Amino acid sequence: MGKFLTIDDIEASDKRVIVRADLNVPIQGGKISDMTRIRRASQTVIELLDRGAKVIVMSHFGRPKGKFDPSLSLAPIADGLSITTGRDVKFAVDCIGAEAENAVEKLQEGELLLLENLRFYEGETANDPEFAAKLANLGDVYVNDAFSCSHREHASVAGITKILPHAAGRLMQEELENLENILGNPEKPLAAIIGGSKISTKLSLLDNLLDKVDLMVIGGGMANTFLKAQGHNIGKSIYEDDLLDTARAILARAQEKNCEILLPVDGVVTQEFKAYAESSIVGVVNIGDGMMLDIGPKTVSLAQEKLGNMKTIVWNGPLGAFEMPPFESGTVSLARAVAGLTSAGQVKSIAGGGDTVSAFSKAGLTKSFTYLSTAGGAFLEWLEGKELPGVACLRK
Repeated sequence: MGKFLTIDDIEASDKRVIVRADLNVPIQGGKISDMTRIRRASQTVIELLDRGAKVIVMSHFGRPKGKFDPSLSLAPIADGLSITTGRDVKFAVDCIGAEAENAVEKLQEGELLLLENLRFYEGETANDPEFAAKLANLGDVYVNDAFSCSHREHASVAGITKILPHAAGRLMQEELENLENILGNPEKPLAAIIGGSKISTKLSLLDNLLDKVDLMVIGGGMANTFLKAQGHNIGKSIYEDDLLDTARAILARAQEKNCEILLPVDGVVTQEFKAYAESSIVGVVNIGDGMMLDIGPKTVSLAQEKLGNMKTIVWNGPLGAFEMPPFESGTVSLARAVAGLTSAGQVKSIAGGGDTVSAFSKAGLTKSFTYLSTAGGAFLEWLEGKELPGVACLRK
């Protein structure tokens, strides 16, 4: 990964190494309900401990808005980190100041400390240089292993790199290598599958991809705005009234760029927005007064057929209201088709975004793509062609 500094480039033995991880995991009833992020962050931590480092892990958790909130303490995460690393995890009840400094002072080589929630201080999200300096004071070297937070110019992501020598952790390295290898210079033809509820959140993405992709499959609520813009009656389906002209402009630009856009030709339509609501599969010309909550089987077949001619597929966003059965079917069916093309060696596939990962996880498909990024906003901004603050400072 020539362009980036990694933990191979740092001296770790007897050094205080600060690792910025993303341990913002779901907790229900005081227990961690999904260990994925902690497990993926542990590889770097274990490697550094084995090399004799004193490892200090820091992370945010939730949105406490700069105030102490016991319900958003990282204390319960210490147990999860202990399970995934197989080490005792010491916990500091603060992330800066005397409490944190004393906890770091007591660390021996090969020992692990977790700091309290960074966002208990406003200085974290404000990228306050003074707060960054207090964090930097706890270590000799800084390692960013939180690609999923690297689109944010926060003190623990960008500010601290102005003070300490720094490098990418293994998870960050894995994310960047896969993104650059697969999407830096993708094998063509290239397809994008874009879902989610709103065009407004993905305007930059659509704009950037139109210049690069040969085929764009659009689903989810955002497809309704395109259908409405084409003159279809979409009943009670959600759409963005103020973006109808934008949708038409995107369709016109795609034509100019020779980028084929595939919109739903049929869908799963219901009268109620709830799980197991009575539904029927109809063509998009027959939605009537219902609401479309998923793409239909004809759309899946059509997309599958066209994706079979591609060499690279990038996916962001679910194609229906996947949280509510039976409206996950379109996303899951197409994901299985892409997984099949991937395992047959016909395509390289890369997917990312919180909802996308959740949908694939429910379908048991997390290992079926060439690469699945756990990042949400960072993955999206990377696809938009933006330089992420937390990545820019790691470049050699």
